[in-house]
Amino acid sequence: MLNTNPTNTAQFSPSLTLPAGSRECAGRNTMDTLKLLGEQLKPQRRVVHTGDTIYQAGERFGNLYILNSGFFKIVNLSADGREQVVGLKFRGDWLGFDGIAGGRYACDAVAMDTGEIWVVSYEALLATCAVQPELLQLLHAAMSREIAHDRDSLMSVCTLPADARVADFLRYWAQTLAERGMRGDEITLRMTRAEIGNYLGMTLESVSRALSRLARDNVIGFATKGRRDVQIPDVGALSAFVQRCLAPAPTMLQ
Repeated sequence: MLNTNPTNTAQFSPSLTLPAGSRECAGRNTMDTLKLLGEQLKPQRRVVHTGDTIYQAGERFGNLYILNSGFFKIVNLSADGREQVVGLKFRGDWLGFDGIAGGRYACDAVAMDTGEIWVVSYEALLATCAVQPELLQLLHAAMSREIAHDRDSLMSVCTLPADARVADFLRYWAQTLAERGMRGDEITLRMTRAEIGNYLGMTLESVSRALSRLARDNVIGFATKGRRDVQIPDVGALSAFVQRCLAPAPTMLQ
């Protein structure tokens, strides 16, 4: 059972909205990395659309995939057929690391909108890394980021109360876009409320209540009636909201 005790004192680093200049610099870093990967690996480019599956659990491993544009969800299928969203991928992220150890992909990778992926043969990648140390560093950095994010996601699900989980989820989404030089002050959620709840270990109703509370507190806003376009004027306010949820309740004087 998940521990959702709101008095848990686990600390989450506050995340501030990147200034325009920093956002542009971060975007250039992402573009520079993608440019280097494109030049060194000569990947096969493939356009994908919403619902397209790039690989499935159990499929023989042979390629890694670099996300040049669009968004992906990583889905794990249990033995009894239940689907669990276990990861989100953005521009610049790699897909398929889970297949390296066992020789088969462990999850499904599914597109959440139209985008472009780069297909890279794993054997060709290793051969290129042997003569291009800079490329090997990029590969290791990508693996390290994935490990760190998986750890942070588990920490969030296991220690944060429901409202804080949703706030931290939105913070991560907005910050990730900003770090890639994209707008983070208004995001279009590519996931349904049910998918968000699945990812965060919550019910659809709990996700909706959390979003409504964040809106009432003026931490977020909704641009349309469909409530998929979320306005985030200050990412730092989301971090502050999480910290308030973690703060212990004041004790009454006797």
